[in-house]
Amino acid sequence: MALDRILLTTFRNHLDTRLDGTAQFNLLVGDNGAGKTNVLEALSLLAPGRGLRRAALPDMAGHGGSGTFAISAMMAGGVRLGTGTRAERPSRRAVHVNGADAPALRLGEWLSLGWLTPAMDRLFLEGAGARRRFLDRLVLALEPGHAKNAARMEGALRERGRLLGDEREPDPAWLDALDAQVAEAGALVAQARARLIERLTAALAQLPDAPFARPLLTYQPGGPLDEAALIAALRDGRRRDRAAQRTLIGPHRDELYVAMAGKGQPAAECSTGEQKALLIAITLAHAGLLDPDRPGVLLLDEVAAHLDPVRRAALLARLRAGTAQVWLTGTELAPFDAILDEAATWRVSDGQIERV
Repeated sequence: MALDRILLTTFRNHLDTRLDGTAQFNLLVGDNGAGKTNVLEALSLLAPGRGLRRAALPDMAGHGGSGTFAISAMMAGGVRLGTGTRAERPSRRAVHVNGADAPALRLGEWLSLGWLTPAMDRLFLEGAGARRRFLDRLVLALEPGHAKNAARMEGALRERGRLLGDEREPDPAWLDALDAQVAEAGALVAQARARLIERLTAALAQLPDAPFARPLLTYQPGGPLDEAALIAALRDGRRRDRAAQRTLIGPHRDELYVAMAGKGQPAAECSTGEQKALLIAITLAHAGLLDPDRPGVLLLDEVAAHLDPVRRAALLARLRAGTAQVWLTGTELAPFDAILDEAATWRVSDGQIERV
């Protein structure tokens, strides 16, 4: 299995939790507030980024840990991944691979990890930033180098914004250097996003029309995809950017538009159930793109709660046909009858976990 022998130490309400003997399907069952989603959040931190809740590190530390926490898991082949915080720097994330310190960006080289949570039900109603993060997470699961390119672009954009917001006229040579950095990394980010949309569109075309809605995806770049053209656009826009005190062109302005096929209706105007179905369809199509030679993990929080039996059965059947290890949460076992014989199941209660 992708992940096994998972340890959570003073993470949220889990003082000392261990999960052994995982399977392709892993089911966490318990009342609301028991700590099921906390386990998924911990696993999500085995990828670059801020995890599925995007919480601050100090907020993740539970009682009894002096403001620190630790998460680790064994991968197939004997590689152990870990992350957490240390007492001397509780606001800075530490990562280790087989006990050796490593940059957080390296986690993406070991594991393809994605998730779907109830909070994402508003993805199509929120600002473009949420959809860019969603898009980047999907890219990262397929292209580990994307995290480094995105971090370089964001760092250069922050520095460029600082110069543009200064009362003094920025040094043109320094802006030239920053424009080059933004364009070099930004073009790679935008091209990776465009490749993903192309691959997802092809994968969605192969999925049956029912029982889930078929999404139509449109990627709208916030600037040229070519590095040289992006440099030229950044230089030409300096006066406007300085007036706005921010960079107005580039991949940080990209947008993902989603509509429902057949209706041709924007996802934001669809019903809550239809939006959920669109998200599930995208998630299933993306899972089919994962490299079978690179371990994949899919975290699905309360995904079956509002699905009828037909859609639930279809979801589980498609997940079974994939290569990813799947983690699911629910308040009861009944919705998962179809996989109980093959799933590793734990009951969660107030941060305590017991194998069923």
